[in-house]
Amino acid sequence: MGNTSEIRNGLCLNFNNDVWSVVEFLHVKPGKGPAFVRCKLKSLTNGKVVDNTWPSSHKIDIVRVERRKYQFLYKDDMGFHFMDTESYEQTALNEQLLENPGLLKEGAMVEILFNTADDTPLTMEMPQYIQLEVTYTEPGDRGNTASTNVMKPATVETGTEIKVPLFINIGDIVKIDTATASYVERVKN
Repeated sequence: MGNTSEIRNGLCLNFNNDVWSVVEFLHVKPGKGPAFVRCKLKSLTNGKVVDNTWPSSHKIDIVRVERRKYQFLYKDDMGFHFMDTESYEQTALNEQLLENPGLLKEGAMVEILFNTADDTPLTMEMPQYIQLEVTYTEPGDRGNTASTNVMKPATVETGTEIKVPLFINIGDIVKIDTATASYVERVKN
């Protein structure tokens, strides 16, 4: 057990018979009335995001989690398969436990969060940025830059389609933000 003063981004807690992760939080001290904590919580079982407010120093049930490094191996009808880089033990996860699974490339290193109480996997976290090669995109139209931030669709090597600027061509390697599945920059070779 803990209280709301311990809330921080990434903290896992039991709430409404589910395990939730804190996405955002804000301690509010209004000029009138008691202080409170406003949180955005994400369910680690179904991905649902909810807002919740607790009074300051309210008791919360903190879930202890352990982060372990895994390597993505492959996907099949059983789910997504990962290998522990230390023990070489394999784990399969359902697609609901993954965020942006279309960006996973074979051999990619990820972190899987495990509940320490019963050693069950809660979620998989990718690095903040990944680099993937563009396998297909239409050529950009010359002169079609009247407005800034003109984007076109592009397919990357994992098969996922993202929006990229007009100057990106087939074979270019792009840096992608895994949280939003959006283009960040072209990687220099």
